[in-house]
Amino acid sequence: MSDTITVTHASERTRFEIHQGQDLAGFAEYRDHGGQRIFHHTEIGEQYGGKGLGSKLIRGALTDTVAAGMRIVPVCSFVAKFLDTHDDFAGSVDEVTPEIRALLD
Repeated sequence: MSDTITVTHASERTRFEIHQGQDLAGFAEYRDHGGQRIFHHTEIGEQYGGKGLGSKLIRGALTDTVAAGMRIVPVCSFVAKFLDTHDDFAGSVDEVTPEIRALLD
């Protein structure tokens, strides 16, 4: 098994994926709404936990989102926690509002 880590934008599945070699290690799902990308669910496979893959996934997803000219809305607690400790994205984050939560229901 290869140890190569890659983050890809699987736009047809509205998510970013992280692979270790050929294996899907996790994903961050989103929903686009206007100029916002609402991150609502992140998952890392149990066997891949504790390797920092979640942070690599989120950094890649947020970097791509900002490069696409979109705003980040961190509904997912993992994304919100990442943003609490990585202020390099602070200027691109929108508040999670009741209207945003209603879109996801």
